Amino acid sequence: MCALRVFPAGHHRRKPKEHDNFLCMTTNRLAQSASAYLQSAAHQPIQWYPWGEEAFSTAAGADRPVLLDIGAVWCHWCHVMDGESYEDPALAEFLNQHFVCVKVDRDERPDVDARYQRAVQALTRQGGWPLTAFLTPAGEVFYGGTYFPPDGRYGRPGFRTVLESVLQAYRTRRNQVQAQADAIRQALDADLDEGAPGELSSQVLDHAVEQMAKVFDPVHGGFGREPKFPYPGALTLLLRRWSDHPTEPVRTMIDRTLQGMARGGIYDQLGGGFHRYSVDAEWIVPHFEKMAYDNSELLKAYLDAFALFGTEEYAETARGIVRWVREVASSPAGGYAASQDADVGLEDDGDYFTWTREEAAAVLQPEELEIAAAYYDIGTAGEMHHDPAKNVLFVATTVDAIALRMRRSEAEIAGLLRSARDKLSAARQVRPAPFVDHSRYTNWNAMMASAMLRAGAVLGDDLARRHALATLALIRRDSPAGPSGDGAASDALAHTPNGIGGLLDDQVLVAAAALDAYEVTGDWTWLEWAERLMDGVWADYWDGQSGGLWDTARSRGTEPGLLPARAKPIQDAPTPSPNGVAGQVCARLHEITTAPRWRERGEALARAFAGRAAELGLYAAAYLLAVDWQLHPVTHLVIVGGPDDPVARQMHQEALAGFVPRRIVQWIAPADAASRTLPAALAGMVSTARAPRAYCCTGTACGPPADDLDGWRAVLGTLRPMARD
Repeated sequence: MCALRVFPAGHHRRKPKEHDNFLCMTTNRLAQSASAYLQSAAHQPIQWYPWGEEAFSTAAGADRPVLLDIGAVWCHWCHVMDGESYEDPALAEFLNQHFVCVKVDRDERPDVDARYQRAVQALTRQGGWPLTAFLTPAGEVFYGGTYFPPDGRYGRPGFRTVLESVLQAYRTRRNQVQAQADAIRQALDADLDEGAPGELSSQVLDHAVEQMAKVFDPVHGGFGREPKFPYPGALTLLLRRWSDHPTEPVRTMIDRTLQGMARGGIYDQLGGGFHRYSVDAEWIVPHFEKMAYDNSELLKAYLDAFALFGTEEYAETARGIVRWVREVASSPAGGYAASQDADVGLEDDGDYFTWTREEAAAVLQPEELEIAAAYYDIGTAGEMHHDPAKNVLFVATTVDAIALRMRRSEAEIAGLLRSARDKLSAARQVRPAPFVDHSRYTNWNAMMASAMLRAGAVLGDDLARRHALATLALIRRDSPAGPSGDGAASDALAHTPNGIGGLLDDQVLVAAAALDAYEVTGDWTWLEWAERLMDGVWADYWDGQSGGLWDTARSRGTEPGLLPARAKPIQDAPTPSPNGVAGQVCARLHEITTAPRWRERGEALARAFAGRAAELGLYAAAYLLAVDWQLHPVTHLVIVGGPDDPVARQMHQEALAGFVPRRIVQWIAPADAASRTLPAALAGMVSTARAPRAYCCTGTACGPPADDLDGWRAVLGTLRPMARD
């Protein structure tokens, strides 16, 4: 199965079966869905319902249990179960006669997935995709699991046996079924609220680093044992902690993890971008799907590490992510794809990305093959269980080691390696490629836009910058509140164009990206939009009794099943916690505007979860970053100058390119400032009538202004940790 952090995988295309001609003549209710995952099941003989009131009213009227299947287009085992069970006409007939069947795309409806995952976990202590849950007509879980084989395999009961047992229990032991559902609902209600009030302390951050060190893999990098996930938020927190207090153990955790991932098979050595996770501790064999949210946050981590340490390997890895986004996972006019599948069919496992020795030899000259085989460990025995000849490309040695062994210059080896890489890439391009889901999810698009804005600054990639701004402009255009609305509507941002609204994730991640756009452009409309979004968040998501933000808006109205149960998430699962992101946005808004409400909201939000901070560590980096904003001084880099002033523009670019923890960058054009009410400090900087001029203030202390590039570079140099020491 595709586990929450255990077993995700591939693609939905499958080998045709004998009854496909019959299946292709019929479609079910999913045919009109916007979801690629639901569309992939539209031909199935199951009488699927999409999530909604109709399914549950039908179940109540017929007194049938509900089968809920939650999956994703990138989930290999979801499509395995589709092919094995849901496309079986005999099993479909049984399900259609005795159950009401509901299919949900977890990417399209993360609110449904979050609640039913927790419910099944309360019963079985595991979750993942496909999630297979059995519900009462009221939508309450009384039994569930993940992947069920059609017959008893893998230590799991056969699906037909499970269905018959569930149906018998529902018909003959209704009181027991309802008691089970009630117990799960009670456990769910307690589990969804992750708030625990407490006081803030810098010891919280120190303890988090200590917790990370305890699970750090000192040999291969990363945290925990296999399967191994990247945890980019934790790396960002470590970068900040090292920048504030440079220590060798923290630097080791950062470097060993970033290097291990960049050199491993979890990173696509030919096409760029990261696969979702590694099945082994060495980062060699991945599950091959690529997720937008993983790559956006990893892109930020590698960019920040390059900006802080100057390690070229980190810049090259970041460029590889940008290349994958640009070539595969974006639309020219703006917008980013959600995912790329792992494979093309159920019979392969990452075959698009892997190579046999013979396949490599067919496209490379002998000397290129010799070098590529040594560098990427392309042998006759590979790493893939389904095809032992298949090799995952990973960096097994160095160019200088190969040069020494072959008694050739490093330049020669590097040139031949580049040639081999280009030929392998070209050969891979003609293979059938895994499906790319171009669904434009608002939260993930905001995350990628933020990352690409950062890439524009650090790598000098103006195309990345312009595309990110175009993406945010699309989101703003699609917002019901619009760029000049009041932001009061609870669904000011929908999860997809014309999709559901009222999800906290979408609002706060877009607000964060809008602040990034403001810092990059100096355009005040981005700042104003961020404020409107966050004012709407506080109006519609804030828990006025206990503090913290609910994950769904109170104005959404009544929904079926477990949807009325509201969650207050603080853990990164695996995307950044929306409460953590909201805390960071509030802190940034206060620093930019000096408006008291943002300081008050940020402090209240951080305190609402502080009682759990000690136990979260690795799993709540977004929240811990918000705490960091609350506890430590912020650096302001302010450039005063006209938009056409080349010196002011260069000052602004260099301010954006560096890494400074808790940093605000503002470019103020005197002509624009005259029509706006500026905070007192900014007004004072503009009033001198000296431009271009750049200022650096940390906490309450400001240094002398810089009037030229050399002076400004000297100021920025003092912010580097080595300079402070």
